[in-house]
Amino acid sequence: METIRYAVIGGSGLYNMPELTDITTLDLETPFGKPSDLITIGSLDGVRVAFLPRHGRGHVHTPSEVPYRANLFALKMLGVTHVVAVSACGSLKEALAPGHIVVPDQLYDNTRLERGRSFFGNGLVVHVSVADPFCPDLSRLIVEGTRAAGATVHEGGTFVTIEGPRFSTRAESEVFRRMGFSIIGMTTSPEAFLAREAEMCYAVMAHVTDYDVWHHSEEAVSAELVFKQFHANIGMAQRAVRNVIGLLARSAVPCACQDALSDAIATARERVTPETLSRLAPLIGRYFSTAAR
Repeated sequence: METIRYAVIGGSGLYNMPELTDITTLDLETPFGKPSDLITIGSLDGVRVAFLPRHGRGHVHTPSEVPYRANLFALKMLGVTHVVAVSACGSLKEALAPGHIVVPDQLYDNTRLERGRSFFGNGLVVHVSVADPFCPDLSRLIVEGTRAAGATVHEGGTFVTIEGPRFSTRAESEVFRRMGFSIIGMTTSPEAFLAREAEMCYAVMAHVTDYDVWHHSEEAVSAELVFKQFHANIGMAQRAVRNVIGLLARSAVPCACQDALSDAIATARERVTPETLSRLAPLIGRYFSTAAR
């Protein structure tokens, strides 16, 4: 397979931009099953980019059913180093209005079901650091590229992930506001954590579609409202993605995200089985060279 450095996870509309050329698709299999859908690879201004629809074409996976591990592992297999996650979100603050973009710097996981939170376990213990779950360098490029696309952009804030697929009650929404959270969504956890385990730079371009259900003078969130607002933003999202990929191609440099496992593997090297090493080679292979063993 060709090596692809940059990937976008989001809705299927993102890879329908007219500027995308030389398009191919890949049907990959990972140790964690198949990704959400075929991975589309195309060229944006000469830069090869992988696009993965998080919920699958036709939106067939609930937030709890998204095969997060397979998605991130498949991108790692391609050689991806930077992931731009495009998500719809609800606003928990008056200033973050529908139509605006938020690039958060913190994440709170309020999910409950087992979504596949780690690649590791079963004899291989890894304690990765996610104190700052979003890559600050990639976040800055997303802010720059999104502003250049004409959007109103807010830097920073905490993104709380809820289980879904239902939306919040008014009581829940008010609690999240009192906790100081900025935006609310259903998919950023464990996606961000898995990206860190895979040593990929990961950041979010969050599109505000609604005021959740706390705002008494605005319409309460509904699926119709979310999709209507997100589709209204799709042209801007495409321009922003194109800008960000161009900035990455010109200025991306290795950062700490890409060495996240260097001091995180707790299991003694000699206790890791050949089967585990083979299965997870794209993630840990470089730490288990002959010299290291």
